[in-house]
Amino acid sequence: MDEREEKEAQLAALAAHVRACTRCPLSATRKHAVPGEGPVDASLMFIGEGPGANEDRTGRPFVGNAGQFLEELLATIGLTREDVFITNIVKCRPPNNRDPLPNEIDACKPYLGHQLKIIDPEIIVTLGRFAMERWLPDKRITRVHGQSFRYGRRLIVPMFHPAAALRNPEWRTFLEEDFLRLPEIIEEARAMREAPPDEETFSAEQPRLL
Repeated sequence: MDEREEKEAQLAALAAHVRACTRCPLSATRKHAVPGEGPVDASLMFIGEGPGANEDRTGRPFVGNAGQFLEELLATIGLTREDVFITNIVKCRPPNNRDPLPNEIDACKPYLGHQLKIIDPEIIVTLGRFAMERWLPDKRITRVHGQSFRYGRRLIVPMFHPAAALRNPEWRTFLEEDFLRLPEIIEEARAMREAPPDEETFSAEQPRLL
């Protein structure tokens, strides 16, 4: 088994754990847990808030209107959903699409942490406030959307959630513009990884605006 096959096996085993998870009360109301999907070597990871009704029914992330919009946005920069890894802060749908509770987010943290360790993306695009707060708890998305923050060996790029952008024309414009900056940010991330490691890059993993 080569390294890629080993990582794919680890990711599949993790997904199986997520589907059987009972770490928080959301397990009692879900139809399907939604671990996430995408290539194990994806350089770009999108992290949303949590599954909605369509995702709960299918077990796949971003398959409703927001997912269709996300695919349209990816197409503007020459990518498809098969090129990126897509997941959420919480892996089960909160009832009536309410905001996830702190204990629910905490219950899912180990799963997201393992996904990040296995996939090791160069860039994390957070979609919406709850995903952003995982790395940038003191920021406001209306002020920092589309900016890139160095976090250890990665870049964190907060953006509006596609579902929220569909409801707000101004945010939709911001999201479309932010996506068009991603190719430039991808080049920044690759240059950062190829550069010799320095103490500042690998110290403490505190986000820094680039």
